Amino acid sequence: MTSSPLLSLRPRRDRGEKYGITSVCSAHPDVIRSALLLGRSLGQPVLIEATCNQVNQYGGYTGMTPADFRGFVEQIAGSAGFDVGSLIFGGDHLGPNPWKHLPAVDAMAKAQEMVAAYAKAGFSKLHLDCSMGCAGEQEVLADEVVAERAAALAAVSESKSANLPVYIIGTEVPVPGGASHAVDHLDVTDPAAARRTLDVHSKSFAKRGLEAAFERVIGLVVQPGVEFGNANVIAYDQDRAKSLSHALSDMPSIVFEAHSTDYQTKAALSALVDDGFAILKVGPGLTFALREALYGLDLVAAELDGGSPGLKNKLEAIMMTDRAHWEKYYPGNLTVQHVQRHYSYSDRIRYYWNQPASRAAVEGLKQRLRNVRIPETLVSQYLAPAASHVRSGEIEPEFEAIKTAYVHAILRDYASACGHHLS
Repeated sequence: MTSSPLLSLRPRRDRGEKYGITSVCSAHPDVIRSALLLGRSLGQPVLIEATCNQVNQYGGYTGMTPADFRGFVEQIAGSAGFDVGSLIFGGDHLGPNPWKHLPAVDAMAKAQEMVAAYAKAGFSKLHLDCSMGCAGEQEVLADEVVAERAAALAAVSESKSANLPVYIIGTEVPVPGGASHAVDHLDVTDPAAARRTLDVHSKSFAKRGLEAAFERVIGLVVQPGVEFGNANVIAYDQDRAKSLSHALSDMPSIVFEAHSTDYQTKAALSALVDDGFAILKVGPGLTFALREALYGLDLVAAELDGGSPGLKNKLEAIMMTDRAHWEKYYPGNLTVQHVQRHYSYSDRIRYYWNQPASRAAVEGLKQRLRNVRIPETLVSQYLAPAASHVRSGEIEPEFEAIKTAYVHAILRDYASACGHHLS
């Protein structure tokens, strides 16, 4: 039986504790390092997740298999002084999505290979998501079909994993990474639909003799009414989600997992945890903050050395050469698209930071500010969120510290919402 700290989420809620966990869904090394540094200071485990498109048996868009990704994160943990024993690795939206253009039998075969790779690599939290129709199927599948396919993936995981994982089921979520259009309203999941999801999965697991595995289903993905588009955010409304939250009383071993919580206020995140959304996923919001820091530091460098700010223009050239990750997601005229490429909440620029040319551009900026103590007045002008922390002495006015602080500011809101003590 797994000893995952995630198994304590529901018991702690039942004891009246305010407790949750942040799911950091990012492959950016600076984001991961920031999360691990904060986790070390808090003495808390850190949950790092990879998605099916990001990391799979063929490498995904990061070029990493699950084993590669685990090694990548563990290497960062070593450099950050974080105990790898306190790392929780998760796989998100594991299912046929990367291959849904194929017939279902072929797409599911590849999904099973992927889940096996995640299980063998020791990922201990697996979100099984078979909600999407494959070639020749309807876009929305019947609950029974979704559950049967999820159970088939669980069977593979159970046979390949040395330390049996916990599972997340349910798929009523926003588009991964945020919507590609303006959103002004979302329907909160109907409590009856949440109960039905749990029931049909229970039956499908039982048909395969996976009752023990179903006991490790600890989370249900539902829509609490939060989302972000390219330029707007829908805030959490406790009143609208009240009946969904109350439905947890009928699901004694389950907590809710909330996706696309990026850009929610600290108060909204806290309310989500209060209402049973004990797993809060965040991804684009962290690289959005990192990009803000880097662009501000670039302007500072230009002020100090008399040169020109170059980072944004270099990223623009990279994205215009390779349009695959943004073009179909950013509608509008050329001006609108330009703004979205750099400043969209969906932050599709995050797909480009790992490219060699992008890494070289960031390294060039780092060298421009090497051994430089940035004047407080320039921090105030170009890096305003860090200004008060620099003046107080909490943050050193230099490249690495400010870059980390921007990401920490987001993660600290999540940590506070999850009930973790912050000094």
